[in-house]
Amino acid sequence: MSDKKIPRVALPDDVRLDTLAVREGLPPSAWGENSEALFLTSSFRQPDAATAAARFANEEEAFIYSRFTNPTVTMFERRLAALEGAEGCIATSSGMSAILLLGMGLLKAGDHVICSVSVFGSTIMLFGREFAKFGIETSFVSQTDVGEWARAVKPNTKLLFAESPTNPLTEVCDIAALAAIARRAGAWLAVDNCFCSPALQRPIALGADLVIHSGTKYLDGQGRVIAGAICGPEQLINEKFVPVMRSAGMCLSPFNAWVVLKGLETLSIRMEAQSARAMKLAAWLEAQPQVERLYYPGLASHPQHELAMRQQGGSGGAVLSFIVRGQQQGGAALARANAFHVIDSTRVCSITANLGDTKTTITHPASTSHGRLTEEQRQAAGITQGMVRVAVGLDDVEDLKADLRRGLESLAR
Repeated sequence: MSDKKIPRVALPDDVRLDTLAVREGLPPSAWGENSEALFLTSSFRQPDAATAAARFANEEEAFIYSRFTNPTVTMFERRLAALEGAEGCIATSSGMSAILLLGMGLLKAGDHVICSVSVFGSTIMLFGREFAKFGIETSFVSQTDVGEWARAVKPNTKLLFAESPTNPLTEVCDIAALAAIARRAGAWLAVDNCFCSPALQRPIALGADLVIHSGTKYLDGQGRVIAGAICGPEQLINEKFVPVMRSAGMCLSPFNAWVVLKGLETLSIRMEAQSARAMKLAAWLEAQPQVERLYYPGLASHPQHELAMRQQGGSGGAVLSFIVRGQQQGGAALARANAFHVIDSTRVCSITANLGDTKTTITHPASTSHGRLTEEQRQAAGITQGMVRVAVGLDDVEDLKADLRRGLESLAR
């Protein structure tokens, strides 16, 4: 690549995260717009054939074709990279396509992956079934047992993959410890930072090589579009992921990039407000007699509470899960019926498996987000039929308490 680069917005070197969230990107156009422009175009005119040839050969950095270069997408990539403390970022059409691109860029037949057993259900399916078709082996290990991660390393281990916190149990892994294991193995560590976002946690600062995002969640923040991204070293992104993107085309649309770009402007204040509400709701739920167990990293009762407070800036995040009474007494059938009853009794919460919205959402993970897994896989991940997940939005906490109380207090005795 020559010194002909796409220009950057002029900012002081020491500006902080909240300023980056509203300023980082590209310089404004000749029209001087203050809100970032939306470039809805499939291709870009080139001044002459020789310049076009140079740009297609990566000898000059420029916008060519929106499958892999678009100004609005670049603005989103630069802003998210800045927030994560990464050198670079590549945007994708969804969070799952980001993980697909990760695998296609880094792995080949005969390689070995170590993955937490507690990750999102579709992630388990992607590593355990789809990548396996192409000769990539995955070992699933305990999210929280660092020794189990270390023992799973093989000579052909190329990637360690974790979520922190996990969906839906909110288990927290020791990112720095996993980074040390990855370094010793000569492997990469990728961390899905969907639940925390860079407003609460920056895995690269803790030693991770790559950060995965479903921009559909907190980065957008209002449940409007689907988006994904990988953040990491610029050289790795350019050499491993950009060529795959140019060939395979799991690209983020400019419109979706613009929506998430604007969502990033309010990320910090939304995460602060939603996390504070989640803390209050979690403390209340933990005291309810109809709740057998509550999972929320912000509470001292959480097994990884101290680790979460260190890694997540003292915040528990905005997602909690709880097990409704009935799992121990009546088994899986009663537990499922009771969980459904609590969910169906709500009038404020939105019954949907999405999360990260300003509207509080509620779901039954065993039959939705992790419904494609076998019962054995769900049990290994700790996802029972009595579990309910709540992603707290900006609703009034007292209204959320009343919404959940309606179902909890009317459970069959």
